Amino acid sequence: MAGIPHDHYEPKTGAEKWLHSRLPIVGLLYDTLMIPTPKNLNWMWIWGIVLTFCLVLQIATGVVLAMHYTPHVSMAFASVEHIMRDVNGGYMLRYLHANGASLFFMAVYLHIFRGLYYGSYKAPREITWIIGMLIYLCMMGTAFMGYVLPWGQMSFWGATVITGLFGAIPGIGQSIQTWLLGGPAVDNATLNRFFSLHYLLPFVIAALVAIHIWAFHTTGNNNPTGVEVRRTSKAEAEKDTLPFWPYFVLKDLFALAVILVVFFAIVGFMPNFLGHPDNYIEANPMATPAHIVPEWYFLPFYAILRAFTADVWVVQLAHFVSFGIVDAKFFGVLAMFGAIAVLALVPWLDTSSVRSGRYRPMFKAWFILLCIDFVVLMWVGARPPEFPYDWISLIASAYWFAYFLVIMPILGVIEKPLAPPATIEADFKSHYADPAE
Repeated sequence: MAGIPHDHYEPKTGAEKWLHSRLPIVGLLYDTLMIPTPKNLNWMWIWGIVLTFCLVLQIATGVVLAMHYTPHVSMAFASVEHIMRDVNGGYMLRYLHANGASLFFMAVYLHIFRGLYYGSYKAPREITWIIGMLIYLCMMGTAFMGYVLPWGQMSFWGATVITGLFGAIPGIGQSIQTWLLGGPAVDNATLNRFFSLHYLLPFVIAALVAIHIWAFHTTGNNNPTGVEVRRTSKAEAEKDTLPFWPYFVLKDLFALAVILVVFFAIVGFMPNFLGHPDNYIEANPMATPAHIVPEWYFLPFYAILRAFTADVWVVQLAHFVSFGIVDAKFFGVLAMFGAIAVLALVPWLDTSSVRSGRYRPMFKAWFILLCIDFVVLMWVGARPPEFPYDWISLIASAYWFAYFLVIMPILGVIEKPLAPPATIEADFKSHYADPAE
């Protein structure tokens, strides 16, 4: 697909021409900042800059924290206490890093659900969506391994439970689990591996983010209408777009400033609100916590993992059909990873010809239920696996899969969507036109 017609960087001075002919970095920055952006973007398009800020914050604070951390089972917990008590500003660095992870996931969930509602995964942006899902998987891996590093009770037992899931894979599970742990159980080799990968993966995420930005700069931004920018001429494109700088940069910076006010208030006044008190007790392999729970951003998928027990009929059917290979534990693992996989497959599961949910009345109702379902899964994931929470998690898990695998494909066939506006300019004028015109 051809790019949106716009002015490109033209070097003027001799020095600029010399640099541009050898390393066109200035031209790349200019084209990035001045990229034509649909003029009707709403406030749900602010999460990109929040996510960029979070990535920079996590790398910067993580590098400094790593200078004072000791990845050894006998010293890890004490080294974290050393950071909190003895390193100048260490407590603030740690609280920024820990709460920065929560802000990172809050922003990425809002970013994903915005994309689901406005159809940002539809052609020609399928690859952009897939890259985004890869970023999300890397974030989950990084956050999980980072949660192990303080070597508190929840760190140790969380690592034991999650790595134990790989052992449920028939045939090769035990070998994979041993390889992940570096031995038969969670120990010093595990901590060293997780520390190394926790340090490495943010830079992998940064590389994927660069590709993600490159991908949507190639295809152009989606917008609330789902209507593409007109590309037949520069004059028409200019009616649908505005330069990213200064209009959207200033809008994004204002939104970021508002969010950071709340973020720094939490870091300053209630930094442990989202943490688990058991993680302030040093890891003890001989004492199991009464209730093992992951961080809040893993809870929806943790609820799905626990929902499919041996007495659920679909698990029993899978066990029978597979001649006993698929047990309840392995089925839960498949369900947990399958819940993420269906997100990645959305570009091919959505059969609607209309991109934006704004013009799909039936879709809106089911999508609102999906958002409620995600919050319910998050809530029930922190509850004990007992009645009625086990039934709630099973029903919520069933809806999650039904939405993507059944409801979304059928809606595209039976729904009669409203007509979207002919152009982005028409939508913009309908909201912001001067009454005097």
